[in-house]
Amino acid sequence: MKLDILAFGAHPDDVELGCGGTVAKEVANGKTVGIVDLTRGELGTRGTAETRDQEASDAATILGVTVRENLAFADGFFVNDKTHQLEIIKMIRKYRPEIVLCNAIDDRHIDHGKGSKLVSDACFLSGLLKIETELDGETQEKWRPKQVYHYIQWKNIEPDLAVDVSEYIETKMASVLAYKTQFYDPNSNEPQTPITSKNFTDSIKYRARDLGRLTGTEYAEGFTAERYVAVDSLFDLK
Repeated sequence: MKLDILAFGAHPDDVELGCGGTVAKEVANGKTVGIVDLTRGELGTRGTAETRDQEASDAATILGVTVRENLAFADGFFVNDKTHQLEIIKMIRKYRPEIVLCNAIDDRHIDHGKGSKLVSDACFLSGLLKIETELDGETQEKWRPKQVYHYIQWKNIEPDLAVDVSEYIETKMASVLAYKTQFYDPNSNEPQTPITSKNFTDSIKYRARDLGRLTGTEYAEGFTAERYVAVDSLFDLK
């Protein structure tokens, strides 16, 4: 199955938080989008791997993605090595995306930066003919995405480009809040974490609105690029 976009997240909910509006918008525009989670988020303070599995499935339905897979890497302990790169390569060659979206290049959670570099390296390696991979008993052909973009997460990294998600901000919020165990719940007796405060939940919208203010829209999501962003015409720029 060929996809237009393949979005990777170190944990279930990374994609929703970082680029859920963009994913929902591209799906609405007729693009095929898939999500691959690297881990099951089993080290999360709240919930369990099993609850995260169900929440991820619910969020995928809200976003309308075509497929969602989980590679079950070790949360907190996966590394950027050949073994993990090959598993990412298999996903890239399986879905042959034109665009890959992945974690922030630098962030508070150590898995985000690790996941970012792991996926980026795998995107390059996936285009090398002499790296051989098999999936379901069949030899895969090489494939390299045309673009790799990194969504922005905890830190306020300056974006290289912004996507207007004004019409999809509520879809993004619904997909995030599908992770009921992870975010603000005034009735929860579980331990507090940096992402369980009402301020954090509110920040999802107000950060998108501030980037919208800066780019002339209501709400926007920012991305950093690995190479210069090019357009056919100056009139393509808003």
